[in-house]
Amino acid sequence: MKNEEMALLFSEATPYIQKYHGKTMVIKYGGNAMINETLKNAVMNDLVTLTLLGVRVVLVHGGGPAINEMLKKVGVESHFAGGLRVTDDATMEIVQQVLAGKVNKDLVAKLRGRGVGLCGMDGQMLRCTELDPQLGHVGEIVHVDPTLISSLLDSGYIPVIATVGMDDLGQAYNVNADTAAAQIAIALKAEKLVSMTDIAGLLRDKEDEATLIPEVEVSEIEGYKSAGIIAGGMIPKIGGMADAIYQGVHEAVIIDGRVPHSILLELFSDRGSGTRFYRRSHHE
Repeated sequence: MKNEEMALLFSEATPYIQKYHGKTMVIKYGGNAMINETLKNAVMNDLVTLTLLGVRVVLVHGGGPAINEMLKKVGVESHFAGGLRVTDDATMEIVQQVLAGKVNKDLVAKLRGRGVGLCGMDGQMLRCTELDPQLGHVGEIVHVDPTLISSLLDSGYIPVIATVGMDDLGQAYNVNADTAAAQIAIALKAEKLVSMTDIAGLLRDKEDEATLIPEVEVSEIEGYKSAGIIAGGMIPKIGGMADAIYQGVHEAVIIDGRVPHSILLELFSDRGSGTRFYRRSHHE
């Protein structure tokens, strides 16, 4: 990169660095960026960079592929209903071990001393009830207590949160990571909710990345659902983003976790990346 290009890049980034300094950002992390080691290292480096620039970063993660792998190893079959994992006692035990254990601590290790691993049971952060008896231990969040997260952010740490919650009796629940990230963003009054996933963003034609929809005003979401453009696993993801925006989070974006440094490009450049969801009154 030439010096002039470098200077241009920094001058473009400066207003964004000022905008996000001291603000809270909730990042939902999943998909390929979580499996591919090179991408994983790049994402973790980017999060450390954000922290050094004064952004308060919270990382919320799922771990579907790692859970599937472990269930296969121990001979427990995976079942899904409406995009959610049917979670019986045996499955819940594995979910808790893999998500709150291996997956969580692997991410913490890559944050070079800045990460602290938590799950929704710590400090009763994610209080749940059963979503649907047919799904077993799949939780619906009834309350988020952000005390622990805030205190870690105040001390300069990156909270890394596995989405296992519990009820008042201490029963563990598997919680959809997109929904959890949105609820945590609301509780923290976050500036931005970022979902890193395996697609370029919301596409008119899911086979063609050239049909990326760069911006969606929240009132347009229902229309996209009726047209079948928002479907499948996109429904809880975008549903959570809409809830977050209606409850005070300024904007939410879906970005392509397969692109190295997509998070820095999204935050600190005029180009942005992926699909941005916003509410008209915040779109000044």
